[in-house]
Amino acid sequence: MHGVSDHKKLILVEGGDDYHLVRELWRHYDNAQTIPFVIENKKGVDNLLQSIRVELKVDSREALGIMLDANDALSDRWRRILNHLKGFTDVPLPEQPRKSGTIIYSEPKVGIWLMPDNRSSGELENFIRTLIPDNDPIWPHAVNYIDGIPNFKHKELKAQVHAWLATCKRPGLLAPAILNRELNVESPLARERYDWLSKLFVHP
Repeated sequence: MHGVSDHKKLILVEGGDDYHLVRELWRHYDNAQTIPFVIENKKGVDNLLQSIRVELKVDSREALGIMLDANDALSDRWRRILNHLKGFTDVPLPEQPRKSGTIIYSEPKVGIWLMPDNRSSGELENFIRTLIPDNDPIWPHAVNYIDGIPNFKHKELKAQVHAWLATCKRPGLLAPAILNRELNVESPLARERYDWLSKLFVHP
């Protein structure tokens, strides 16, 4: 989806897996197919950041969610987000992300979630790792497979998670792994994410 959305409640995510995670978490906990907000895949962090000011100016906007990977420097990512929020509200902006997900009660209301948990460096795959059951028999093999590749120069955990996803009933796809209960979305962190979405988009 490109351009500016006129939906009252919108969450911006940086990739397709983020899109599916938000959608399926909501459907799991809310037990409904109808989602009370629109999820927009901005296809990259820079596209997402550059769209924040524009989306905040939409007249009909009631709530705007922002979901980004913290990557290797949570504080730097947080600073970049705040730079795009400055000047749009008189409500004080928090100096650091809140552990349970940040919500700024401005007009429109703004919510921010930094992957994986608002307090650690990392990305979507760090979050997914917390959903893989502790006794999963495939996970050690996925780890060993990646560890055994000579001169591997990419992010190891990211590769391990995708190697694990490749063994699921529908290989490589995040949404079916949630639907088929191969991922445990009853984890405390998953519940915390749903609660943040609910406070941002449903509760006054």
